[in-house]
Amino acid sequence: MPQAGSGHRLCPPPEGPPPRPRKAGFDWRAAFMPGLISSASIIVVFGTLAWLVTSADQWPRIKAQFFNIDHMIAAAPRVAQGFLTNLQVWLIALACIAVWALVLAVLRSLRGPVFAPFRLMVVLYIDFFRGVPALLLVILFGFGIPALNIPGLPNSGLFWGGVAMVLSYSAYVAEIYRSGIDAVHEGQRAAAKSLGLSEWQTLIYAILPQALRNVLPALMNIVVALQKDVALLSVIGVRDAVREAQIYTATTFNYSSLVVAALLFLLATIPMARIADWVNRRDRARRLQMAG
Repeated sequence: MPQAGSGHRLCPPPEGPPPRPRKAGFDWRAAFMPGLISSASIIVVFGTLAWLVTSADQWPRIKAQFFNIDHMIAAAPRVAQGFLTNLQVWLIALACIAVWALVLAVLRSLRGPVFAPFRLMVVLYIDFFRGVPALLLVILFGFGIPALNIPGLPNSGLFWGGVAMVLSYSAYVAEIYRSGIDAVHEGQRAAAKSLGLSEWQTLIYAILPQALRNVLPALMNIVVALQKDVALLSVIGVRDAVREAQIYTATTFNYSSLVVAALLFLLATIPMARIADWVNRRDRARRLQMAG
């Protein structure tokens, strides 16, 4: 304790509670400036692009050929009717792909020498259908199989075109499933086997539920891509949105009907793309939470 006269003075204890810290004022620059800068940048970039397009010498002709409101209104009912065919094929193909690709992934993930022939067949299947373009498969199946006129088989190009889409996309989805299965920790399989579960029971009850949750974001992107690629069926004469737009164009020599078809596809794919982004964000947050 310092003595009197030593040059140190005792400070008296403070009276009352310490003063509260001053609240920081509202910083309008930090709140609004990033949004204002982003908005200004968007307006400048897209405004410049719009000016470049509309100021071109041939813009009036392009507008009349591709963005004619009268032709768009006239073609809309026929194109919308064809778009319903696209949606029907998409939904049916989606369900078939989900099931068939899962069967392929499970067969390829089976272990043991007895399952070697099945694994080989699945590998050959995936290599073949991933290597052949989907458009070529649609043409071969849509024209080739009905031309064989095999008794007991459908002769509809729509049916066989849909089969081609299912076979093609199943090869990609099977690999997505397999990546999810391989991502499950080996300890899960060992724990299931220690409980006396068989190989099939381990896959069904322990591995697949975790694998499907891991690959859900990638599957959402496949859903979006399939919805667009269903339009490939128009090359074999299926009266979908694209085919109806082409028929209208052939009779009127105006391409506005194709723009209508593009708008319908955008109305379907943009919400699905935003859902896929939301699923990706949730999956990323879940992984970060698990890592923390």
